Amino acid sequence: MSYKVLIADDENEIRNLLRLYLENDGFVVSDVDSGDKVAGAMESFRPDVVLLDVMMPGKDGIHVLKDIREVSNVPVMIISARTADAERILGLNVGADDYICKPFNPLEVVARVKSLMRRFNSLGGGEDKSEKITLGDLELDVEKCLLSKGGKSLELTSVEFKIMELLMKHPGKVFTKQQIYEYAWGDDFFVADNNIMVAISKLRTKLDEDPSRYIKTLRGLGYRIEA
Repeated sequence: MSYKVLIADDENEIRNLLRLYLENDGFVVSDVDSGDKVAGAMESFRPDVVLLDVMMPGKDGIHVLKDIREVSNVPVMIISARTADAERILGLNVGADDYICKPFNPLEVVARVKSLMRRFNSLGGGEDKSEKITLGDLELDVEKCLLSKGGKSLELTSVEFKIMELLMKHPGKVFTKQQIYEYAWGDDFFVADNNIMVAISKLRTKLDEDPSRYIKTLRGLGYRIEA
């Protein structure tokens, strides 16, 4: 099966470079040159992964990402010339699954796309795709990649889903940042990376008005979930 990648970037050179490397690796690629064209491409092309620039004509990448997250949990990687931590954190907070800065190595982009697809495809939880994990009023539907609270669905990114899957499969067990990162991101843990704190903070906001109701922090140890 060939996975489909949608590239949204206003720089023709960037689009052509990414297309070349992705197609050489077996991906099917479509591209658009402005944020205003993404919605139409999402509908017609139905990508498996989206590579999204931030600074584009029309809608910028952040607004486009918000629109995508209203209707889809497709993996999204932001590719941006903005290197400040605040910009990276903003993208992750809005719902990006990964963030890479320009200039980049196209081979690294391809590797990250593959990592996103492995992570996303593993959301079914293996052979038993009918599995549902219940913890108190939380229910994780592994087949549909959905989390519900009291019967109401909560919109999660693929990373957030993986974190909840790990925690809910082992209620009360403490997981280190390294264990969570390697499970949810599928990459080697980087000590200085703040992706985990951002993802946990977002999850807490989505789960309850009381940020510490479900996911508990054990200082110096890691995180665990309680009903």
